[in-house]
Amino acid sequence: MANMEDNAAFVKELQARFDRKLKENEISVLEYWKLQIDRLLSLKPDGIASLQSQIKRVSDMMDNRIRTIKKE
Repeated sequence: MANMEDNAAFVKELQARFDRKLKENEISVLEYWKLQIDRLLSLKPDGIASLQSQIKRVSDMMDNRIRTIKKE
């Protein structure tokens, strides 16, 4: 009986660690992309075309990252 309780405690602890790591990774990803968007906001584009070009650059970066993750 104690062995089953130990296993349950181990699984619960493992799940808690996994959840923490997942949350940390999500925060890290969101901080990175927020920084990219903040950089766009700080720019003083000459016009819409310049702003679109910068947005396209960030979109391409995101697309490249998605493809890289899917390959792994």
